[in-house]
Amino acid sequence: MGLCCSKPRNDGDDSDHHVEFAGGNVHLITTKQSWDEKLSEASRDGKIVVANFSASWCGPCRVIATFYSELSEKYPVLMFLTVDVDELTEFSTSWDIKATPTFFFLRDGQQVEKLVGANKPELQKKVIAIVNSVATSQK
Repeated sequence: MGLCCSKPRNDGDDSDHHVEFAGGNVHLITTKQSWDEKLSEASRDGKIVVANFSASWCGPCRVIATFYSELSEKYPVLMFLTVDVDELTEFSTSWDIKATPTFFFLRDGQQVEKLVGANKPELQKKVIAIVNSVATSQK
């Protein structure tokens, strides 16, 4: 399924671990304040948030990052966020992240769906189901 459960030993060279998680319509969350602001914005605009908790050293996270970005461009009715679990350790712990990547689907700040692992077909299926539920509720 593709997931990372623990951080690898640091051999002193992080250059090959850096990956760009923000692209397309993905917003990189670097502070608790920016998280709160984006959730408020999503609630105000009636958008469901897809939050990707990942890590730069996680291979499966890097693999799915491009696909996640593509989904963000294809489904602008949703708000796509990425949280680096190493940047916001305490915050990520409060979400009980056991493996990366972990995706949460949030409506008005409340979890409505969750996916653990870099499973592209399952992520796409959940995104489409959420988009369809938004379209149905707006009729």
